[in-house]
Amino acid sequence: MTETTGTLPRPSRKAIGIEQDGPVLHVRLNPWEQDDVLGIAVLDDLLLLLDDLHERPDIRILTLSSLGTDFCLGADRNEYQEALAADPTGVGLRRIADKAHRLCQALENTHAVTIARLHGRVVGAGLALASFCDLRAGADTCRFRMPEVGIGLPPAWGGAMGRLVSEAGAARIRELMLTCDVFDADTAHRLGLLHKTAPLDRLDEVIGAWTRPLVRRSPEALVLTKRMLAGYARADRTADVSLLDSHLLTAHINQQRGPDPTTTR
Repeated sequence: MTETTGTLPRPSRKAIGIEQDGPVLHVRLNPWEQDDVLGIAVLDDLLLLLDDLHERPDIRILTLSSLGTDFCLGADRNEYQEALAADPTGVGLRRIADKAHRLCQALENTHAVTIARLHGRVVGAGLALASFCDLRAGADTCRFRMPEVGIGLPPAWGGAMGRLVSEAGAARIRELMLTCDVFDADTAHRLGLLHKTAPLDRLDEVIGAWTRPLVRRSPEALVLTKRMLAGYARADRTADVSLLDSHLLTAHINQQRGPDPTTTR
């Protein structure tokens, strides 16, 4: 595999790694193996990439993985606090949260079949992001958690609650969100959050078993089928209020900080 030079935009802040192998695009979080979090730079680079894919019908499959110790430990809460400190009105924080929502919608709507390759811990926003991929495979050592309620936040990243409920069912997602329990790969597989599990050293074989036949399918049939499936899934979310998630998150974090001294009398 070789990194693309010119046919796809290089990440604006090099927050993601990109390699193209024919019709398959491999996107990797945390190329420098630093913090396994979804910061603003990662959101920006993923949005840039997915926007460019509209002009790249030759890209048929997108795999999403991470080079870090874990797939993802969630959103960067330090950036939330910094955004509120810089602008106590919450506008900056809402912009970050809106980017997360736009990213998840772009991932769901892209013409490419998206495959999440998960390992290590998959927490909060990391699970939300993966849930918007069409197919998800995880190492049998994966550990998952939805910690938001436990740290005093609403589960409002990316508008993922509706997606998770439609993928795994309201009863189990309700339990996992309210208890914040850690669950393993076998549980994720039973819930439908993972389609396949495998030992970590065989995870690429699972991904390959998907990509090889997919690249032989009719591109038009794949795109139409993907969009039909998305339409039926959205039918289960007729009361989707995910566009409000950024406002809910901002209001809650702002409330935790207490009143803004510049606005009190």
